[in-house]
Amino acid sequence: MSTSQSKPSHQIGMLWFAKDLPNLCSLAGLLCALLGVYFAILGKFPAAVIGMIWAVLFDWGDGIIARKIKGRTDEQKDFGAQLDSLIDMVSFGICPAVFLLSYGHFSGWFLPGAFVIVATSAIRLSYFNLFGLVDSTTYKGLALDNNVIVFAFVFLFESFFAPAVFSIILYTMFVTMAGLNLSSLRTPKFSGKWFYVLIVYTFVLTIIYCGILSS
Repeated sequence: MSTSQSKPSHQIGMLWFAKDLPNLCSLAGLLCALLGVYFAILGKFPAAVIGMIWAVLFDWGDGIIARKIKGRTDEQKDFGAQLDSLIDMVSFGICPAVFLLSYGHFSGWFLPGAFVIVATSAIRLSYFNLFGLVDSTTYKGLALDNNVIVFAFVFLFESFFAPAVFSIILYTMFVTMAGLNLSSLRTPKFSGKWFYVLIVYTFVLTIIYCGILSS
């Protein structure tokens, strides 16, 4: 057994974990989510959506990288799982909640919806950390990252509605998806070729939203 594998976890520095490639990918996703929060607060919603969809891409990417790297220690795997879960809370809980609040001009009417988003994320991630997948290819309930994938597409149609009307659409959509997140519905775990579909989807939406920003 190598020295790094046998070293007690309490003797390992925090940055030793941070330099692990899958964890670096997770942190890149966290940066994208932070940018999503930042631009949402500024009211630059297309830029916020770009940050949010890239956060999904990095979230998928870190798992793929982790599975391909050989020789990762148990400590690296455990740390990566904890880091990924905490970052998911920011990317798919806090960020969409802030987006909804900002789009609703931080009206108190939007606080319940924002709380539902955050609370749902906390409950689902805690449940997943305890029980995991139903099987190797199936989730119980809709995965949180799917919320952002759907939302990023729906927001393309924002210009077709009055802001007050679209804010209600967003509110309803997020609350509905929260119900699906906590449901017993069996949903597939997208992997393999679906990652390449997500890459194309992310780049296409990025180009479209950049065009909206520049118009």
